[in-house]
Amino acid sequence: MIDITKLTSFLNEANKHTYASKDAAKAASLRPSSQDYHYEKGNLAYHDTYFGARDFIGEEVVYKDEIPVWALNYYGFVLTSDVSEKDVYAVLRRALMQEYDDIIPVRGPRDYRDGEYAYTNTAEGDLGRFFGTEEIYQKGDAVYRCLYHGGFIL
Repeated sequence: MIDITKLTSFLNEANKHTYASKDAAKAASLRPSSQDYHYEKGNLAYHDTYFGARDFIGEEVVYKDEIPVWALNYYGFVLTSDVSEKDVYAVLRRALMQEYDDIIPVRGPRDYRDGEYAYTNTAEGDLGRFFGTEEIYQKGDAVYRCLYHGGFIL
């Protein structure tokens, strides 16, 4: 098991050192065609692996002493062909880099504005067991959605 306070702090660090960071190096791919990121600190390790681009599916896992203790699964997709996936994912990365304490520390903050874009994140539960949805709107119209769920692995 892992302490919630430690997990919260570690997830905040790991997220900002992996996909959300435009400078993060990808890790070696563990499965054919996957995109992978890895971050370690002390006896904790974080691994994020996903497949796809415009529509994608993936998983984040936290290990303590090389034993998986927490995970999140996600499925995201761009809702319209009228928007550039590059623009949407640039907004997503900036949202995920924000400091926040208004929602459980998965994905991004509850709300984030970026020019004509607005990011929202809703979650039910706590780090032990949760589900949620993040969305990006352009001028009020939904252009991206990601569904996620996860919790402790016992």
